[in-house]
Formats: sequence, structure tokens, C-alpha cells
Amino acid sequence: MITVTKTYLPNKAKYQAYVDQIFASGWLTNNGALVQKLEQRLKEHLGVKHLILVANGSLALQVAYQALNLTGEVITTPFSFAATTNTLLWEGLTPVFADINPNTFNIDPKLIEAQITTNTSAILPVHVFGNPCEVEAIQAIANKHQLKVIYDAAHAFGTEYKDESVLNYGDISTLSFHATKLFHTIEGGAVITNDDQLAKKIRLLINFGITSPTTIESVGTNAKMNEFEAAMGLCVLDDIENIKQRRAEIWKTYQQELPSNLSFQQWNQHSQNNHAYAPVLFESEEELLKAEAKLKENSILPRRYFYPSLDTLEYLKIKQNCRNSRDIASRVLCLPIFPTLSTGQSKKVNNIISGVK
Repeated sequence: MITVTKTYLPNKAKYQAYVDQIFASGWLTNNGALVQKLEQRLKEHLGVKHLILVANGSLALQVAYQALNLTGEVITTPFSFAATTNTLLWEGLTPVFADINPNTFNIDPKLIEAQITTNTSAILPVHVFGNPCEVEAIQAIANKHQLKVIYDAAHAFGTEYKDESVLNYGDISTLSFHATKLFHTIEGGAVITNDDQLAKKIRLLINFGITSPTTIESVGTNAKMNEFEAAMGLCVLDDIENIKQRRAEIWKTYQQELPSNLSFQQWNQHSQNNHAYAPVLFESEEELLKAEAKLKENSILPRRYFYPSLDTLEYLKIKQNCRNSRDIASRVLCLPIFPTLSTGQSKKVNNIISGVK
């Protein structure tokens, strides 16, 4: 069976060596040596000032909201994974949607201002499939209305914009290091900021607000990454260039050999695709469903990221109709892409889709 993604597993002996180190030290969590080492290596690899590792990508978002003291309404995109809006609700915030650009799949800056009210405290864009948003336009709106900007960059590991990390934009960016991601730590994530005081506050928030064995300075939660996850991250990071190269090769096969009735996400002209996902856009939902069914008949499991459009979720109780998001969500299918997918397997995917009438 070929799934849409497959967790990258590094050399077992290398991971075991880190595990042996953990057992020898007896230090399993609470900012251990491996977490500190991974933080430093990731800061250098990604080119960011402050990177704080956390237990998962959802907690990264929740900690970001708390760090920025968000209240009321937050403008975000309806075309994303459910965590983007669910974390807002979890923190007592109200998501308000601005529709997407149907070419880039990202939030459309031209549609943001119309959603701003006196209750708006922030904008939460998503770099969808790793594609950088229009960061300058979004920041200009935020500056004009004195709003915070948090980028859900769960898909944007290693993505650069104008020759620097896209994670350097906004007040905070967050990453997910879930096992299905381009880079992973089994579960995990990170909060990124250029603000020294904000970084200090985030470190308090992820450890119950504790500053010493006898001092608790503020409210906080438990969002810490453990040593076993950091060990996995260190191993995967060693192999990251090979991972990226193989994913790029698979994506190139799709782009060159899939039929002309399919189209692709328009990538930001100031950036390069990080190949975190392989989304293709069908001309209709009917064509997508036919292709999906045929692939499944051949034990190939693609995924409808991101379906349904979040503005259709009844529990949100939001009466908005984001037409572009609903349309794109109904026609996008993510194809298998992971380092161990063979060229023959990716060509098989192409042949099956090409044969669907």
C-alpha cells in the first residue's frame, strides 16, 4: 500500500546511540541536553534568532496566542488543517475567515481589511503547503490597524522568502514536527520569534511559568519537548538534504508527467518549493473523486488536504461563505510524496490518474 506520506526513519544505530545517552544521563525531559542541542542546530539551519521547541504544533500555536495576549477575534484562512481554527477556539478566541487567493491557496490580503473590527487582535495566515504568503502586504495591514501577526508555518520548514527564512516574518511563526512532516521529531513543534522579551515569555509559558525550583512567575502550561523526540530530530536533521532532494525528484515527476487537465499551486515568485506536499488541482470535484477511487483500487491512498473548507464546519457557528476556499478544497488532492517512494511508484500514480476518464 502506498500512503500519501510515510514517516522518515533514520539510521537505527544512530538513534540508539542517542537513546543510550539518555539512559546514561537519566534526564528524559525538562530542557535536556538533546533538546538544547536540537534548538541550536535548528536555529542555525533555518536562520532564525529564537526557536523554542515544544511538544506539538498545536501547542506552538496556543502558546503563541498566550504570549501575544490575544483577545476577541483573529482573522485567519478557511483553507488549512483543522488545528488552525481549533486552537483559536480552545483559547477562547473567535476565528474570522478571509477567503483565499485561488491560485496561491493562501489567504488573500485584499480581503483581510473588510473583516477587521474593534474586536480584532491578530491575523493568523498559513503558508499553505509551504508556499509563502504575501508577507509585506499582510504586515502593512497589521501595522495600520495595530494587530499582531502569527504565521502558522506548519508546512514551511526550510522555506525561504527573498533569501531569508520565511519564519522571520510576523511577531511569531510556528512549526509542526509531526511524524508526517518534511522534518519531524515524532511529535513536536517550535515557536519562532525575533523578539528577545517575547522569547523569554514563551519559555516561561511552556514550563508552567516556573523560573526556579521555588519560583513561579506567571501562568503557564506543559508544552515541553522530551529527549527522545529531540534525539529523533537530531537524526532526521542529519539527513535533511537527502530528504529534500528525493522529495523534489518525486514532485518533478508529477509535474512533468501528469495530464494537462491538472493544474498546480502558484508558488511565490520570491521563494522555492520545499516539496512538503504534492497537491494537484482537478478541473472538477467529480474528476477528483474518480481519480481518488481509481488510486484506492490500486492500494494508493492520496489525501484531500484540506477538505472540507473550514468555513463549512457547523460547530464553528460562523456564517461565512468563502467561495474560493470551498472551490479549491473540493478539487485539491495531495499525492504520495516521501523519500522512500520509488520512481516506479510515482510513475504508477501518474499512469493511473492519466487513465481516468
